[in-house]
Amino acid sequence: MKKCVGLLSIITALFITPVHADDSAELREKLKTLASLKADFSQVVTDINDKVIQSGQGVFALAYPNKFYWHLTQPDESLIVADGQDLWIFNPFAEEVTVMDFADAVEASPIVLLVHRDEETWAQYHVGQVEPESGKACYMIKPKSLESSVVTVKVCFDHTQLTDFNLLDEQGNHSQFMLTNQASVTEDEQSLFEFVVPANVDIDDQRNSPAQ
Repeated sequence: MKKCVGLLSIITALFITPVHADDSAELREKLKTLASLKADFSQVVTDINDKVIQSGQGVFALAYPNKFYWHLTQPDESLIVADGQDLWIFNPFAEEVTVMDFADAVEASPIVLLVHRDEETWAQYHVGQVEPESGKACYMIKPKSLESSVVTVKVCFDHTQLTDFNLLDEQGNHSQFMLTNQASVTEDEQSLFEFVVPANVDIDDQRNSPAQ
């Protein structure tokens, strides 16, 4: 399960600029335009020595509120689905699925803030705008808690379109994700956010109040 769980803690950043309260508000205004999003992604992960340790591709989708879909299709398949209440992490190779409360996913990675809006959750993070890259608007998100496994996340927009995010974990692994073919999630695609447990897989239920 390490590879799947690691997807929750992939984050970015090297240095964060001084934080201003309006940076957080500005980012949230941009996210309001992302009522839903589906895109293809390409991924490159480098270690602390800038050595490429993984590359891959897949499909990414989100919908407000609290719905998230992450399907890594290459080189090894893994799947993360947030259905609005629970978060499911599926490792087909190991035939294992972990389910946890969505609130715990927010604590695990600030990338989930893309589909979260409440003030209490956002108050757990510093947000600072960084120098634009090629005309894009980029923001660093950093958890205030020193106990978090996350270091920082950088998200970039071309106007209102989310184009990429770069992530750094506590071990120094740097993940870069480029999005292409961005579009809104259609009504027919809402099933992306519904996870059906496959037959004959082990379930690790970590929810505070497991569903019966």
